Amino acid sequence: MESGSEKSSLSGSMKENKSRNWALSPSNAVYHFGASGISVATATAITHPLDVLKVRLQMQLVGGRGPLNGMGRIFVEVVKKEGPKSLYLGLMPALTRSVLYGGLRLGLYEPSKYVCKWAFGSTNLLLKIASGVFSGALATALTNPMEVLKVRLQMKSNLRRGAIGEMCKIISEEGIKALWKGVGPAMVRAGALTASQLATYDETKQILMRWTPLEEGFHLHLISSTVAGGLSTLITAPMDMIKTRLMLQRESKVAGNYKNGFHCAYQVILTEGPRALYKGGFATFARLGPQTTITFILLEKLREFAGLNAI
Repeated sequence: MESGSEKSSLSGSMKENKSRNWALSPSNAVYHFGASGISVATATAITHPLDVLKVRLQMQLVGGRGPLNGMGRIFVEVVKKEGPKSLYLGLMPALTRSVLYGGLRLGLYEPSKYVCKWAFGSTNLLLKIASGVFSGALATALTNPMEVLKVRLQMKSNLRRGAIGEMCKIISEEGIKALWKGVGPAMVRAGALTASQLATYDETKQILMRWTPLEEGFHLHLISSTVAGGLSTLITAPMDMIKTRLMLQRESKVAGNYKNGFHCAYQVILTEGPRALYKGGFATFARLGPQTTITFILLEKLREFAGLNAI
């Protein structure tokens, strides 16, 4: 009979081989990135109305101070003046970006973590954070045009030319570089978001499995993703607001021109107060919290169906 240590060694070897399958098999790589993209796109489709409200909230009183409307009032105003369909403005660019951005952002985390383990011999919390920052920043740099297009469309309820027409207009009037407006803060935000989401989710799962009776399954994924969603919102809300302002500065004549993300943050604090960095913060949490939960629960299920290890 096999000894306990031999069984443990065999089990560990099988797990290590299984975790490397995505890199060895093209089909597993497709499942790996595909599951990430599909889960993010599904969560985006469900929470998109909250994203529209978040952008509207972030663009309140640009360059000035005063009482702000809450998410409920903005919701009523948007539906009353522009109709329910306006809550889905920019949906197609958002979904296109979600598949590409989500697939890369979540999909690159595990390979990055594996490279860190190979290079440094461990995957501690700091290396998990570094893996998340790298995968999030790279994914955003590649997909920023879709984010610019989505944000522009979310502010234009009477637009009839569609996403392609709006993209052509941006390029013709502002140049192709305009599609990468706000890419710096967007990369910082995506790096912080991916690191806070995935590292927190990963670590929370490990802690819960170590200290509670919870095992891989719905309840573990639900609790871990809820914790990750809350922390990531707290960290990234100011970055998200700055990113939105930079992407929309041509659309808002009141704001003038921001030179970069730091200048934007300085101007916002100077003219609107420090609390302005969290404009739309509740809408951000209302969107990002459920989106994170839906993404991770669905991703874990898709990975299980595809025969991949849990995150």
